[in-house]
Amino acid sequence: MAWARFSSLDGDVIEASGVDAVTHDIDDLTSGFWAVVVTFAGDLTAVRMSSVTRHPLGTPVAADTTANWPGADGAWNASLDDTAYVAGVEEIRERIARGTVYQVNLCRVLGSELGHDAPVRALGAVLARGNPAPYAATIDIPEAGLEIACASPEVYLSRRGEVVTSSPIKGTARTAGEMLPKDYAENVMIVDLVRNDLQHVCRPGTVRVDHLCRVEHHPGLVHLVSDVSGELREGATWREVLDASFPPGSVSGAPKHTALQAIADLEPAARGPYCGAIGWIDADRDEALLAVGIRTFWIDRDTQGRRIVRFGTGAGITWGSDAEGELRETELKAARLMALARGEVRG
Repeated sequence: MAWARFSSLDGDVIEASGVDAVTHDIDDLTSGFWAVVVTFAGDLTAVRMSSVTRHPLGTPVAADTTANWPGADGAWNASLDDTAYVAGVEEIRERIARGTVYQVNLCRVLGSELGHDAPVRALGAVLARGNPAPYAATIDIPEAGLEIACASPEVYLSRRGEVVTSSPIKGTARTAGEMLPKDYAENVMIVDLVRNDLQHVCRPGTVRVDHLCRVEHHPGLVHLVSDVSGELREGATWREVLDASFPPGSVSGAPKHTALQAIADLEPAARGPYCGAIGWIDADRDEALLAVGIRTFWIDRDTQGRRIVRFGTGAGITWGSDAEGELRETELKAARLMALARGEVRG
């Protein structure tokens, strides 16, 4: 049976099962609880779930989700190898020097073949134990093309009534003391972009920065996180909100249109749900929690029909970036999650 598990706005856990409807049109989300995935390219899949329950944080994952994860122990192929990634960083720095862009998030996608007996629910349970994340999600709805295990630490958009909040992450290090001036500058740059995005759909004067560059601790690393919120103008639709703010600024860059052009030029593989939006919309309550699709595994099939588990990792590139340092940041972000997916770490 189709099944999904999400973090809620209040820190508890939402479990949903059964399929009432599947749509690729955001305007259809007028009633009910929807599991929502938007790829980085902007393709939306939303599934209205038949049954929804909420549990306190710490409630064990349902018994049928804890089947043994066999581990993705095959070779992992990367869309950009180390040499190509370093070259991409240098190309972005050249574009920054020419004044066409200020910051670009450069990513690479890794993939490994899976056996047919490797359920994404089991991978989600492994991540929940070994890399707990505040905006985790597991979506196992293969009939809608969704097999995703997400350990995201970042909010793209949350909504309570007419108040929307975005919490961009820019700046990653092993410890707070290892943060560089470049990390703080990058965070402030993206906060300014997010403020501008939200101003297109919020009432004048309501967009504000609630927190700037706070340090958050996560397994194996720390992030700089900021919070930007605003009150939606009367009649603002989800389509307008997504049009104004997607893709998330923290995983695209600034200015967004030239950053997206750089990404298209330099990344040979589509990101899929990585760096998109993963979460839920409750149309009856006017509530939503859409995480940025980072720290995310997803399963698809190649042209031979083989199941492939994919994972993306990236870093924000500015003029102050060191190419080798950015490469190491992508490795730092991926290290623990890749070990969990391979079965080398159990929690």
